[in-house]
Amino acid sequence: MISRSSAPTPVQPDPTVREPGLAKALERLSADRMLATVRELAADGYAGRRVGTPGGRAAAFWLAEQLGGLGAQVRLDAFDVAEVRELYRTPILGWSTDAAVRALEHRRDFVEHLASAEVPEPRSAPLVGAEAADLGGRWVLASAEDWTQACGRAEAGGALGVLMVRGTDAEGWMSKMIAGPARRAVAVIGLRPDLHRHLVGALSTGQVNVTASMPLRSVGAQGVNVHGHLPIGWDAADETMARGPEGGPRVLLSAHFDGVGDDPDRRLPAAADNASGVAAVLEAARVLRASLRAPVDLSVSFLDAEETGAWGSAHHAPAVAPGTQVINLDGAAQLHQAAAVEAGGPAHGLLSVLDQAGRRTGVALRAGAMASDNRRYAAAGLAAIGIGMGMPGYQTPAETPERIEPDTLLAAARLLVATVWLLAGSPQT
Repeated sequence: MISRSSAPTPVQPDPTVREPGLAKALERLSADRMLATVRELAADGYAGRRVGTPGGRAAAFWLAEQLGGLGAQVRLDAFDVAEVRELYRTPILGWSTDAAVRALEHRRDFVEHLASAEVPEPRSAPLVGAEAADLGGRWVLASAEDWTQACGRAEAGGALGVLMVRGTDAEGWMSKMIAGPARRAVAVIGLRPDLHRHLVGALSTGQVNVTASMPLRSVGAQGVNVHGHLPIGWDAADETMARGPEGGPRVLLSAHFDGVGDDPDRRLPAAADNASGVAAVLEAARVLRASLRAPVDLSVSFLDAEETGAWGSAHHAPAVAPGTQVINLDGAAQLHQAAAVEAGGPAHGLLSVLDQAGRRTGVALRAGAMASDNRRYAAAGLAAIGIGMGMPGYQTPAETPERIEPDTLLAAARLLVATVWLLAGSPQT
């Protein structure tokens, strides 16, 4: 069974239940092919693959070509997305005191908060604490505990904006996001904790002047999902066979291909989130198409706009045939003890088969939150499972292809292939 402990014991494959056909199929999986897919999608030309950008559209067209090369019936499905946060220039933040002048580095020292109002050009003014009597025309230093209260006072008092605390990852980066809370009437800027503490000290002993800009706007965009139909073991034109019990299960493998997009002056390759998941799904589809003979109505969907609130899957889910079993992979870059698994909708049977597949392939599974496209499919009443296997450098410039573990890609693809293989051999209700 899937472990629910925080430190699961790895599940070892049981050689007595291995099927020779499945074993041979798993041997056909290629880590080199998957790494090549990751490197392609993380390349400079795709510019981080943000929804609605030329790089995002180019990634969709490339994936359509790959599915077409597998013999899939490919369909591109466009949809509109609202309220995408876009940095159109690099923000500025710096301060001066009697003792020093300091300019800060974006995404290392400070970062945009998605609730921020747009401040296109640098604005200079004194810094004051959130409890100051006069906030008009000033920058406000929020406490570490409650930046929302500081924003309310800043808006009421006519302040320029608020500096609040924002943490970093283990490598000192502040991650990028492009969908978030409602916008405030003042600028909101996240500051590294140690720098925030420095400003608290500097403000207690003298005057601090802050200069900052936040060229952050909300834009609409058009996303595009890439769907491929790869029926196995029956003629796609024979609707009677497809709908009858002999037609096999309907299975959808999905992964989002979009990223948060490059900064104006810095690359964010989005190799782990989610070029790695796309690579594993594409490779699993390739091997299933070549190896599986039992009937399966297999589809693959590469989804856009997950980073803006799973718009692609929300658009697609209502159109998916009832009874389809969905497996969504978001992150296949760095597997530690076990893959995180979240089941939604009527997924008890699918979860049981996934557990069997984990045992056959030696991939340990544990229950864990997977806030990704799987939830949109589950909300539409479909059996849906989300799987995650790690995202090193998550949404930062450090999320490069070199950090993707070949063994994790293989583990993800093996789990997908084995699950579909077992579904094809399972009695259908």
